[in-house]
Order: sequence, then structure tokens, then C-alpha cells
Amino acid sequence: MVDYRYLGNSGFKISEITYGNWVTHASQVGDDAAIATVHKALDLGITSFDTADAYANTAAEVVLAKALKGQPRENLEIFTKVYWPIGRKGPNDTGLSRKHIFDGIHGSLRRLEVDYVDLYQAHRYDYETPLEETMQAFADIVRQGKALYIGVSEWTAEQLREGAALAKELKFQLVSNQPQYSALWRVIEGKVVPTSEELGISQIVWSPMAQGVLSGKYLPGQPVPDGSRATDEKSGANFIKRFLQDDTLAAVQKLKPIAEQAGLTMPQLAIAWVLQNPNVSAALVGASRPEQLEDSVKASGVVLDAEVLSAIDAALAPVAVTDPEETYSVSPASRPL
Repeated sequence: MVDYRYLGNSGFKISEITYGNWVTHASQVGDDAAIATVHKALDLGITSFDTADAYANTAAEVVLAKALKGQPRENLEIFTKVYWPIGRKGPNDTGLSRKHIFDGIHGSLRRLEVDYVDLYQAHRYDYETPLEETMQAFADIVRQGKALYIGVSEWTAEQLREGAALAKELKFQLVSNQPQYSALWRVIEGKVVPTSEELGISQIVWSPMAQGVLSGKYLPGQPVPDGSRATDEKSGANFIKRFLQDDTLAAVQKLKPIAEQAGLTMPQLAIAWVLQNPNVSAALVGASRPEQLEDSVKASGVVLDAEVLSAIDAALAPVAVTDPEETYSVSPASRPL
């Protein structure tokens, strides 16, 4: 079964393997396969589910609701997000204005068929909306019981500090950040993680397997496998491109004997690696087939010893991205349309 961790400086626990449906539901797989995969997640002990209104332009939330139908609400932790353009994608259908946040939460609750979400997240930072307006809207949503906790995604250390200060003034907690993090993409370690530890914010990390590259299935000098994420523009192909350089793929192959020595598959090693960071509350995993989850959940509770961690660092040091400045380019300078 899956272990649990506290989310930030709160009494709220989430499953350290959390199911995410970014590129799968209503996109990569049909509804029947998506529902079967969610049911497998529940069978394996995953109770935390992460989605967003922008995934498949709201359709992913609908599919998740179908998959969770009949489950006791108190046994689930449901997360969603707001920021990216949705619906008709008009001038107020994007960003973190008070209007879009309230339209967003009402739409998400309707599609998810719930009275509240456990965690409502700012999917990016909105440079066009005063932060005070955004945080006041989140405070009101918490007070109205439409969301129990507030988090963000891909905010810089400075943005987290400013947001946490406003949240404290408004009498609610900013408990989480959702950044990309893997043994190949370590940009949060320099500034975001230390700041988060100070503020009582923890990380729910996406792409712990670097879009599948850390599974070892992509080989240097070889074409990408047919049907893989790298060939599917709907499934994050643009995100994986940065990891498909031959030097990176060759370095990843050095992890195979390390995983074998640890008694793990390469995907398990990748997920277990991010969970060694005490500031990480959960690793987000997706799946297009139920059996993929059976492998992923075995990373829960794994403790990697110092020798294994050192070997991973040595193998990937030449290609891992660690520059904290990379966090500044994630949120668009202006609202996308």
C-alpha cells in the first residue's frame, strides 16, 4: 500500500504517490481505459488525485469525476488548478483575476461533481493580476468551504514568499507548490526548496520520470519508440524534447545497474529518488494502462541509501539541470490566450 505524508505545515495528509491525469484523460486514452486506471489506483491505495481545468480544456475533470463516482468523498483527496485559458478562451477565461478564479472553482466543482476540492492551486503565476487580488480570492474560496487548502504550481522562491505572507495576513495557509522535479531536472533545489522549508510549504512534484526518459526506454542513437510520449504532440512531446539528447540518454542508461542493485526497476528508482527529498510530499504519476501503476506504487516507502544516491548523482551530474534561474521562465510574462 501507499504511504502518506503531510502537505506543508498542515494536518492534511496525501498519498505520496498521487495520480495525475494531465496527458491521459480525454486525450491520450479513452474514457474506459482512464476509468480502469483510476480504479486500479484506488485498489493500490492511492487516494490523492490531481487534475486541472485546463487539461483537455476541462474534459479531464469530467472523466475523473466519472472514474471516482460512488467513492466516499471523505476517503479522497482531490486537487485541481486554475490559470490557463479554458472554455471559449476569452479575455477573462485565463489568469488569476478574482473573476477567473471564481469562475474556475465553480466550473471545477460542477465538472468534478463535488461540493469542495481538498487543494486548489494557482497553475502558474499571473504577472497581470495584483497578487493581493489573487490571494484575497483564494481566501474567500477557503472561507466559503469550496477549497480546504490552497497551493500553487511553478512559483519562484520570491513569489512563494510574497504569497505566503499575504496568505498569513488573510488567515489561511499556502501549503504547497507543484513544480517539475526529477533526477534530471533539479532546478528547485537551490532556492525553491529552502524557501519552502522555511515557509512550511511542501512540493507535489510532476514528471518525476522526466517525461518517461528515466524509464530507460529511450536509447541514444536510436529512434524514439513508436507510440511513446515523444511521438505524441498531445502527450507532452514538447516537454520531453529537452531530455532526448544522446548525452542525456547515455547517462540515463548508467542508472540501469544502480536500479538492479537496489532491487528496483528504473521507473521505481526515479520515483523513489524524488521522494527522498523531505520537502516533497508526493510524486505525481500518470498512466495509460492500469498495470503501469502497479510498478509505480512500489516506489512508496523505499529508502535509498547514501551509496545509491551518490551513484545516481555521479551518473547524471554532467546532464542534470540544476540552475535555479530556470524557475523564472516557467510562468508566461503575459496571460496566454
